[in-house]
Amino acid sequence: MIAVALDWRSPEHFDHTGDKPCVICHKRTPLRSDRGKPVHKVCAEDWIDRHSVREGNK
Repeated sequence: MIAVALDWRSPEHFDHTGDKPCVICHKRTPLRSDRGKPVHKVCAEDWIDRHSVREGNK
């Protein structure tokens, strides 16, 4: 299995206005998804890995 590795180096993934609860683990984070949702990078990667349809797992 190949794990997803997101590239969140761009500044729009960091919210300087303050931490909010991660939508997955509920711990506070300044990080934001591409859609602006508060989420840790590792939480997002894990969610993608668990919810992606892989070849042979359809």
